[in-house]
Amino acid sequence: MDKDAIADLIEEKNEALINWLSNQEDDNWLNGPDGKWTPGQHALHLLHSIKPLNNALSLPKFVLRYKFGKSNRNVRDYSTVTNRYQERLKDVKGKTYGPSKNMKIPTVSEKQYILNRLQVEGKKLQYKTRKISNKNLDNLILPHPLMGKMPIREIIMWTAHHIEHHTNTLKDKY
Repeated sequence: MDKDAIADLIEEKNEALINWLSNQEDDNWLNGPDGKWTPGQHALHLLHSIKPLNNALSLPKFVLRYKFGKSNRNVRDYSTVTNRYQERLKDVKGKTYGPSKNMKIPTVSEKQYILNRLQVEGKKLQYKTRKISNKNLDNLILPHPLMGKMPIREIIMWTAHHIEHHTNTLKDKY
């Protein structure tokens, strides 16, 4: 998948998420199915996953190479990455990582801020995806808590799928 297609996919998936969340009543922001995340927590979780990626992509590329290394394999296609993620999700059975572990329930007063931040971080990721060289997209790697080390192109494709995964969960269960 070329970088323009990935950036367009990020935009499409992020827009669908933000539109769905924006059209929900404020009361729904705070309520999820028994023992499951609220829509606000889903939004905060996605923000927690996109922001560190943007931060990493802002670093000089030699820092990423030094800290995480270079890829020793070919980049996988979108469907391979997404299928692998779905398999890994079955193995962890709802376990969360990083800042999303024991996540607070965002208040209704935080809703617009979180939606704005998701939109801004999505636009940043689109911009960074279009600007990074194909060589760096394919050769530099970043760690993913569930998937292990991944080439940057794969982790950005995964991000698009991750947004879609949570949007579909919200539409199906809320």
